[in-house]
Amino acid sequence: MAPKIAVEYLSGLGRRWRHVQAVGQRANELGSAGLISPDVVAAAWLHDLGYAEELMMTGFHPLDGAVFLVEEGADDEVVGLVAFHTGASFEAEERGLLGSLAEMPTPDPDNLDALTLLDLTTGPDGSPTDPETRVEEILGRYPTSNPVHRAVTRSRDELLASARRARRRLGLPDDWPAGVAERVLEP
Repeated sequence: MAPKIAVEYLSGLGRRWRHVQAVGQRANELGSAGLISPDVVAAAWLHDLGYAEELMMTGFHPLDGAVFLVEEGADDEVVGLVAFHTGASFEAEERGLLGSLAEMPTPDPDNLDALTLLDLTTGPDGSPTDPETRVEEILGRYPTSNPVHRAVTRSRDELLASARRARRRLGLPDDWPAGVAERVLEP
């Protein structure tokens, strides 16, 4: 159901939709290889759901997406992964929403690392990238006064450590997914 929900709410968002599709497709590949759980695959498709205009309540997309998923009866792990993905707690603090975020289910740390890796190895247009470049791209997109910029600046080291942990745990090379996914995922 996750890809269908993503299509319904995000397919009109251009570049954002290309990012979500690529994250979801990479998650499908890792899931098919037995490297990540179905919950991570679902969350990969749904992680940016809160950018859909009709779902925005706070303007903080991890929380807005998670609230929608709770209302739809999604599994707690998927809700928690969407709510806390890619350093969301840092941004929630910047926005004064840490209390609301804390009401969401806490995801498994290994699953959260895997989702962070998927998000940080996918550029805004869906192209493969590396976590360091992705973090710099995000910082370059927002002015220093923006809560996203402040949160990513504060969380940079943890985001990069999360991606490294996931790569190690999943047995992926340092340059994954840039041209090596086929070699890694062959049976």
